[in-house]
Amino acid sequence: MGDNQSVKLPPGFQFRPTDEELVLHFLYPKAFRLPCNHPNIIPDLDLDHLHHPWEFDGTALSSGKMYYFFNKTREDRAISNGYWKELDINEPIFVSGNKVAVKKYLVFYIFGQSPSSPSETNWVMEEYSLCNNVGLNITTSPAYKRRKQKIDLKWVLCRVHERKDDTITRQSIRYEDDDDGTELSCLDEMFLSSLDDDLEEISMQY
Repeated sequence: MGDNQSVKLPPGFQFRPTDEELVLHFLYPKAFRLPCNHPNIIPDLDLDHLHHPWEFDGTALSSGKMYYFFNKTREDRAISNGYWKELDINEPIFVSGNKVAVKKYLVFYIFGQSPSSPSETNWVMEEYSLCNNVGLNITTSPAYKRRKQKIDLKWVLCRVHERKDDTITRQSIRYEDDDDGTELSCLDEMFLSSLDDDLEEISMQY
């Protein structure tokens, strides 16, 4: 995508990837600027132009009660009348025994009549970011260093939903369909291998 056009799935279709699938099939190719083997249905969004998390409808990829989009990491997560507050909950994501990404949790606060006393909402953002050592064996090769286009680890993949419980706990901020499993399927293993091959092939062209 990359043109900020919203995507709507056909009736009967749902987008319910695991953490590992989001990292491998979407965030990894995005950061390494690799061609996708499937339609890249997750759009790029700029949070500066959004006022409330419930306005993701029509701009982000919507599937059920979940919203997906790409963004760039930033220290200031404030918008016109609220901000995303990062929680002290970081979950590592492992692929084939290696830590490849981190999932952070954020909660949206909205300013009321007094900006000094913002109100907590039930909106939760899960922000996926790649580790700096992802693809280290490729990016340190002389051929890869000669590439004109470098990887961009500032890309993050965001998943937003509204939690049901008013109390913030590790369980309440999780979406009910979250998969805690870290084992990859055979298809995921094959896809990971193909990503490495693509990196090797691209690096040899420079």
